[in-house]
Amino acid sequence: MAGNTFGQVFKVTTFGESHGPAIGVVIDGCPPNISLKEDDIQFDLDRRRPGQSKITTQRQESDKVEILSGVFEGKTTGTALALLIRNQDMRPKDYSNIKNLFRPGHADYTFFKKYGIRDYQGGGRSSGRETACRVAAGAVAKKILDQYRIKVIAYTLAVAGIYAKKKDFAVIEKNMVRAPDMEMAEAMIAKIEEARLNCDSVGGIIEAIIHGAPAGLGDPVFDKLNARLSYALMSIGTIRGIEFGTGFKAAQMLGSEHNDKFYMDGDRVGTVTNNAGGILGGISNGEDIVLRVAVKPPSSIAQPQKTVSMESKDATIEVKGRHDPCICPRVVPVVEAMIALTLVDALMLQKTIS
Repeated sequence: MAGNTFGQVFKVTTFGESHGPAIGVVIDGCPPNISLKEDDIQFDLDRRRPGQSKITTQRQESDKVEILSGVFEGKTTGTALALLIRNQDMRPKDYSNIKNLFRPGHADYTFFKKYGIRDYQGGGRSSGRETACRVAAGAVAKKILDQYRIKVIAYTLAVAGIYAKKKDFAVIEKNMVRAPDMEMAEAMIAKIEEARLNCDSVGGIIEAIIHGAPAGLGDPVFDKLNARLSYALMSIGTIRGIEFGTGFKAAQMLGSEHNDKFYMDGDRVGTVTNNAGGILGGISNGEDIVLRVAVKPPSSIAQPQKTVSMESKDATIEVKGRHDPCICPRVVPVVEAMIALTLVDALMLQKTIS
């Protein structure tokens, strides 16, 4: 398997390279009669696109999406949905001076060992630019989730150890870092700026809340919902860890503390706490699904770093060009997209047994 396709029923296949003519995605299994226009997809692409603020890469891409197939008179037809995003601001020459060097923290060395060839122009397929395809597909998935009244909200919880102290969802899109706390967002931005001026980068934590997911999604043993969400989110190149509910803090708790006690909330079963993060035994329990992912500091930094060349010689490298000093703000919509794709697939799989 080439690893370019995600999903079992709602399948997405992405294609294209960072500095190629275009990138895109083909969606197979999209239900018919879903209202869909390019503006529905563009909103999330604009949230992910480069050049949107002073704390992101200054590569200028409009990321305008084109629907090539699968939509007729404003509605999906049930056939393959093809979405294309043309690259506009490619600068492959930015990489010509390091084309024979393996960039630390990147996939250059491992791609070369696997395939015996690699695209040195921004990493080709391994570039974060590929995630625009996921966001486009995720926007379609969100349209389907809307019919089930399922909402996915992600935001930057922390940057370089600076945590949001409030969770005001209304301000997420009102600050450059996409934090739910305007005051702490300013501190996060200052830390990112400090790293940028020092030719360095910082990481952070993104938290996501899924509201409205019904009980019963996910399958026992290998296809647990948390396992499938982990698989989806860990496929994002910059993600280095994931936890649900109380996560690693659960290791410090007593069973009597961690267990979520049940109670009747009208005609539905609810839980007093949500330490499990909305998933029990790999199956959603109807509570909010809560998860967090660890985002590494971007690997492309302009500081001199030790490396080796394709000729197996020690060397020094400085990665110039246009790069994010912190990728968290632009990863937020990617996290939402991968969650949406996973949930739509789980909903469709559930239909096959109910």
